[in-house]
Amino acid sequence: MKRAGVAMILVLAFFGLADSAYLLQHEATGTPLICDIQNLTGCNIVANSEYSQIFGEPVAAYGVIFYGILFALAAFELVLFDRLLRRVLQVVALFGILSSLYFTALQVFFINAFCVYCLASAIIAFAIFVLATLIEPLRAWMGEKAVEPGSKEQGLTMPPVA
Repeated sequence: MKRAGVAMILVLAFFGLADSAYLLQHEATGTPLICDIQNLTGCNIVANSEYSQIFGEPVAAYGVIFYGILFALAAFELVLFDRLLRRVLQVVALFGILSSLYFTALQVFFINAFCVYCLASAIIAFAIFVLATLIEPLRAWMGEKAVEPGSKEQGLTMPPVA
């Protein structure tokens, strides 16, 4: 299950990277975004708003970095199969979901327009967070010792002979 979850994170990170790269390409060239999906036509309004940049850099650039880091971490995890990498994936995914909530709130309360690409990114970030939580349960992180299958702690060893 862990490998399949990490593979799904890898695929979702790729889609998030493509989404962010498209938005960044729009920012670089100034071409209008193509968006008219289910009456969500506010992509260009959101992309041209005062909230579309942080520290003078487009938010999409941060998305490319975020999804690039997630993609690399998931790829390394598939090769190395390391608990620390899974924990780092969880922390990065938590940062992503919190950022997505912030940017979605900006669209709702300040910009009054919705960008389908931004909402897709938020959904992808949420799915990655859920998967990252499932591949390494938080209870093992919070102090409860994780028990490996077939280990002594699981009680599958032979009882001592009297």
